[in-house]
Amino acid sequence: LQREPGLILDNAYSHEGIDFGGVVPYAFVATKVISHPLIGEGDAARPQGWSTRFAGEVGDATLPGFSCFGADEAMRAGRAMLGAGAVRLKRVTATGGRGQIVVDSAQALDNCIGSMDQADIGRHGLVLEANLQDPITWSVGQVLVAGMVVSYYGVQRTTSDNAGEEVYGGSDLVMRRGDFDALIAGIVSPSLRRAVEQARRYHCAVSDCYPGFFASRVNYDVAQGADRSGQWRSGVLEQSWRVGGATGAEIAGLEVFRADPGRHEVRASCFEVYGASAPVPAGAIVAYQGTDSRVGPLVKYTTLPGEHHADAP
Repeated sequence: LQREPGLILDNAYSHEGIDFGGVVPYAFVATKVISHPLIGEGDAARPQGWSTRFAGEVGDATLPGFSCFGADEAMRAGRAMLGAGAVRLKRVTATGGRGQIVVDSAQALDNCIGSMDQADIGRHGLVLEANLQDPITWSVGQVLVAGMVVSYYGVQRTTSDNAGEEVYGGSDLVMRRGDFDALIAGIVSPSLRRAVEQARRYHCAVSDCYPGFFASRVNYDVAQGADRSGQWRSGVLEQSWRVGGATGAEIAGLEVFRADPGRHEVRASCFEVYGASAPVPAGAIVAYQGTDSRVGPLVKYTTLPGEHHADAP
């Protein structure tokens, strides 16, 4: 959607004058493709509006990787990375952990890229990223709604979808009043502090490198784990400035904060469960229960541990 010349609405939700989402100057800015530099920055293919400064400003807030807008460049980038370990290829338009393949040899790399839609790579890009072994993925986010600023961190869960593929299954959030600085101040764990600091740095880099960007809802996925050599790594995988997987928990938490202005922390969990007979716990706030046209039977719900919600049965 075009809000004004040059600004694209990233699936924002608006209700009663409250916008919940983000505005980006170019469509690609709303995707994971911005997270990494191009290979051979000078002559590499890129979309109009691409910032050559962004990768430098993000620095080590992301995992090692490249973004490519051509199959030949993707093969060259993959070969450059394979010496350090397996490479994860990520289709830019896929969400929820789908559309990703891990390769550990040049032959597998060529076969994988060769089987992809070449026009799609040129139009949307392809991300190549260092693969981590059994990583933990944090959700780090912030919402600015109705005069409130609330930031949060949480651990993501995975689940199996109706096709048996491992996908996003929800998040357990700790939400606190204030900005990212306030959130970091209350964290003791060094690894969690690192995740929030990387999300903050990524967020600041987007604001600096892509003028016109604005978001009242931001979410950054930060993965932490060891690569093939055993080196521990941490980095932002991708961003979301639209209604996303954690939104049910975000909104439920915001309602608690609004009802109690003296409240400083809320815990909320959101779930995505697949299958025709997926159970829903008593007291859950159900956002969707039915058969999705793309993924089949699915239920999405939120719980507020220790809280009473007026809409709960």
